[in-house]
Amino acid sequence: MALTGIQIFKLLPGTNCKECGVPTCLAFAMNLASGKAELDACPYVSDEAREQLDAASAPPIRPVVVGKGVRKATTGGETVLYRHEKTFFNPTLLSAIIESDITKDDLEKKLKVWNAFQYERVGLNLRPELAAIKDVDGDKDTFATVAKTVAETSEFNIILMTEDIEVMKAGVEACGFKRPLIYAATEATADAYGAIALDNDLPLAVKSDSVEGVVALTEKLTGMGLKDLVIDTGSRDMKQAIEDQIVIRRAALKENNKALGFPTITFPCEMATNVDMEALIAGMFVAKYGGVVVLSDFTAESLFPLLLERLNIFTDPQRPMTVDEGIFPVGNPDENSPVLVTTNFALTYFIVCGEIEASKVPTWLLIKECEGLSVLTAWAAGKFSGDDVGMFIKKSGIMDKVKHTELIIPGFAAAIAGDVEEELAGWTITVGPREAAHLPAFLKTKV
Repeated sequence: MALTGIQIFKLLPGTNCKECGVPTCLAFAMNLASGKAELDACPYVSDEAREQLDAASAPPIRPVVVGKGVRKATTGGETVLYRHEKTFFNPTLLSAIIESDITKDDLEKKLKVWNAFQYERVGLNLRPELAAIKDVDGDKDTFATVAKTVAETSEFNIILMTEDIEVMKAGVEACGFKRPLIYAATEATADAYGAIALDNDLPLAVKSDSVEGVVALTEKLTGMGLKDLVIDTGSRDMKQAIEDQIVIRRAALKENNKALGFPTITFPCEMATNVDMEALIAGMFVAKYGGVVVLSDFTAESLFPLLLERLNIFTDPQRPMTVDEGIFPVGNPDENSPVLVTTNFALTYFIVCGEIEASKVPTWLLIKECEGLSVLTAWAAGKFSGDDVGMFIKKSGIMDKVKHTELIIPGFAAAIAGDVEEELAGWTITVGPREAAHLPAFLKTKV
């Protein structure tokens, strides 16, 4: 159970040293309790207190790291059932199958295509994280070769999928340096797979035919000393699989069931007969509550929507997505190009930028820091006032880039036009359209 701020305060050194960034240990304790600070920020906390605080602050669903290096990925670690309660933290990891009998040339071509699946969105690089190497013929040498090739020639982290213990050992030996996820320990293989995971410090998936079966396996493996587990209830019926996800999440969060306090792995690739239905099922698991989603293949038409859905779901609803304040040239503008200003709400920026690009009119787009608020909200909150916009224009450096003195402000902020004119003596303030969709036609009147 989470500790209160006062309970945490009693475990802190009480020096009020301010080295944590706040004036007092009590303030730091309150920040810890609300999740606004990390314990590592306190340089004087005792080992005993750290152990107690770490145990008390551990999320009910254990975070499990798959992979190593800059591309390592974390699944699990969630603390709420609904994202609006706080936020979801670790995005669902997306994986696709590579069968072990694939030829060398086909593997090289597949990895080349997969590596190219990277999308820029709101300043972020969206991409899948995992490749699942699936044993199809029991040949440990080919399995190990494929696993090693993927580990050494791509940036994907790896899931090793086989029911054969010797094949799994070969795969771990080939790519263990990349900390693959072992899939999967069953009632028959739990001892052997548990020993492999324990000896190599690897995460291990468990598979049973029910939630109750999973509980027995996780209790057995945690008793062996394993901590990083991933759950597969074995259901490939869509309705039952979704029910299992909800049961596991609720049991971990509401009932503090330690045996189910692990992320899950799901297989839309085994629940659908075509890629469209597979993508639809995968989207359901991204929302509820798959830690890892395994597809039959990565294709642009299914992957991009899933990445975008994941971005939306795992964005903190209490913190709007923003872009940096500054000058953004769109379409190679020159000294005679129009100058627009708007807020730093990411959605506003990308919509406005897209409409400017569609207009084919090179434009200077100025983004003002407004705490991630939209234009109308920022104006109502006093974050996009005439004085502030005028001051921003002066310090932005745009006056050194253009010869003219015309500034276009958003239509929803028409009320600030007079104050901006007072701040920017000699400038003409033009009120633009209210809707971004009308920008192309409006900009064409400026050339």
